Amino acid sequence: MSDERPTPPRPPASEGAALQQAGARPLRSADPTRIGPYLPLGLLGSGGMGHVYVARPADNAPGLVAVKVIRPEYAEDPRFRRRFEREAAVHARVHTPRTPDLLGTGFDDSLLWMATQYLPGLNLAEAVRECGRLERAGVWRLVAEMGQALSALAAADVVHRDLKPSNVILSQQGTHVIDFGIAQAADGSAITSSGSRVGTPAFMAPEYLREGRCDTASDVFSLAGSLIYAATGHAPFGDGTGVDVMHRVAFEEPKQEIMAELSAVDPALAALMSACLAKDPAGRPLPRQLIEAAMAAGYAHGHPASWHEPLAARLLARRQACEELERGSVHETVQLRTPVQPPAFPGPGPVSGSPTPPWQHATPTQTPAPENGARRSRRRVYLAVAAGLAVCAVAAGAFALTRAPLDETASARPGAAESALPGPARNSSPLPTSSASPSGKKKESEKAEPGESDVTASESSNATSDGGTGGTRPTPADDASTPSDGGTTPTATPTPTAPETPATPPWISQCTYYSGTELTVQGNKGQRVVQVQCMLTKRGYSVGSSGVDGEFGTATLAAVKQFQGAKGLEVDGEVGPNTWAALRSST
Repeated sequence: MSDERPTPPRPPASEGAALQQAGARPLRSADPTRIGPYLPLGLLGSGGMGHVYVARPADNAPGLVAVKVIRPEYAEDPRFRRRFEREAAVHARVHTPRTPDLLGTGFDDSLLWMATQYLPGLNLAEAVRECGRLERAGVWRLVAEMGQALSALAAADVVHRDLKPSNVILSQQGTHVIDFGIAQAADGSAITSSGSRVGTPAFMAPEYLREGRCDTASDVFSLAGSLIYAATGHAPFGDGTGVDVMHRVAFEEPKQEIMAELSAVDPALAALMSACLAKDPAGRPLPRQLIEAAMAAGYAHGHPASWHEPLAARLLARRQACEELERGSVHETVQLRTPVQPPAFPGPGPVSGSPTPPWQHATPTQTPAPENGARRSRRRVYLAVAAGLAVCAVAAGAFALTRAPLDETASARPGAAESALPGPARNSSPLPTSSASPSGKKKESEKAEPGESDVTASESSNATSDGGTGGTRPTPADDASTPSDGGTTPTATPTPTAPETPATPPWISQCTYYSGTELTVQGNKGQRVVQVQCMLTKRGYSVGSSGVDGEFGTATLAAVKQFQGAKGLEVDGEVGPNTWAALRSST
């Protein structure tokens, strides 16, 4: 009798369509099959803190949930987990229609997760990008309902810290604020405790950037940035690299042309937003004053203005798709997973024109030589491996003798960020730099955080494992030139002169348009795409006849795939944290 298991029935085509209409995409083989008591159905998106899945209870109970799985580099940090649990407890105290209800948290099978009520809608960034800027009535509705959300958070003594368009959900029921509290847990984590800030620079408050201080007034400042984005399609302090934006937020006034565009929508709205963007937190309105201003402008509680078209139709379709997913059985919906086999491609080989290393000539699949030749073949393999190990040992020794001190390399990036600030502020409160925070995985299954294609993310900056530098350390060269037994200095001691620093590759020195790690995929436009195209062209890849134009088309997709294949990454054409890190490497 055959032991083969029967092939599970294919889900109806409508189930797959409903998943896509609900804003999720099919799970991949690397995604978890179960998260606590929930079965994930699809991937809603990814951000600096982790992945978000739409899921359903494993016991077939009604309803859908949104489950956020925290990235391993955070989840493995005990300090983060303790703060995460405290913030989750605070979240449970917040009860308002303007935030999703917390359903539970857990740390199971190395997965740190938080489950909340699933809100079928579009985030504000998606809504603006796909359905256009909000009309005047819609913006005032946002003012009132986001004011209600901040009032509820303030009443529970909760500070959001990362209020931005992608953390604001628009649904048929209104406006909702998500992801509050997690940024505060990350802010106290060991991996972000070396003077960094967690959040998105274009929407951070100046006092948070300068001093690390954050309260309800800081959330009001961030709220204003999101509202201005909703009305104009732009963040109030413009676009650019992380350090540029942070400097403008911390010390400059909003862009005049953006505020003029807002004033054309509604002068009263522009005046209110200008007050919210005051550098002095004491000069900003309170959340209840935002609600009062919206009511004076015509917002009617209980009878809010409808969302404009085509946004209203999109929200209706999303709710209907979620209802269809809820009606399906567990067996039907869990079959929506579409396993993806790892692509078959050769590992990274030697650069064209360079000799093949000797250990690559003798491989385990080589045909064995007959009779006595087999022993000679094995001996050649052993000698080749020994030669390879010797080369590695020599290279490691040379690196140890010539590398720069750890403190120098660790402080190079912060110094660049500090140089953008005036002297007093630079000395007292240096701004963090934007740097990649790779998760250590080769998987790039991340969805771009919409609406911020040209805003540099600054999450997990200056990642460290010990939370600080801990003072000056001796350089390896100093250790080598001073024998522990007080004997004569070996002749192999490096010369006192510092080793010559290799020239910075052009894809690093000449491509400075974006320094974050947000997922960038075909169809995206803006600064992130310019950065990808610039680095690819400087590395010798073609991105099409249009060159670096900021549009992720088929030619750029092909170039990304070629680069991923050469670097041994998953060849999916998606530029996530691992591909960003490879593009920014010096080799």
